[in-house]
Amino acid sequence: MAVKPLKIDIGLTEKSRAKIAAGLSGLLADSYTLYLMTHNFHWNVKGPMFNSLHQMFMTQYSEQWTALDQIAERIRALGYPAPGTYAQFAKLATIKEVEGVPVALDMVRHLVAAQEATARTARKLLPVVDEADDQPTADLLTQRLDVHEKTAWMLRSLLEE
Repeated sequence: MAVKPLKIDIGLTEKSRAKIAAGLSGLLADSYTLYLMTHNFHWNVKGPMFNSLHQMFMTQYSEQWTALDQIAERIRALGYPAPGTYAQFAKLATIKEVEGVPVALDMVRHLVAAQEATARTARKLLPVVDEADDQPTADLLTQRLDVHEKTAWMLRSLLEE
């Protein structure tokens, strides 16, 4: 005997919840792609900046890992399944995978672009969330924007003379 799911009544319309969950799914895909890129670069960085970049990348991918769970759980709280396969992430992400193993400073350039892309994905959802009066998602997006913008700035600083 199948159990009928309970109706979700959290003060957001079904349409709003669906639109927000779709936007968060894109953010989750970009975030996972960024996580994987950062972890890959952590494993494969080499050269005179090895130690500092290796440590920096580890700090970044560790923070990103925690964020993945927060984003996915918000999607679930809105009543939708969170994407969780490489195929789904590839379809939803705006960030493209990096082929091969770039040199250290090119890794930094790729990560700047990926951090900025993830910030744009989060920012694009803010008007939808504001219109729906969805404070928990707005709070999550604000936190993610702060992290991605700050991380992009720190990475960009490594590229300046």
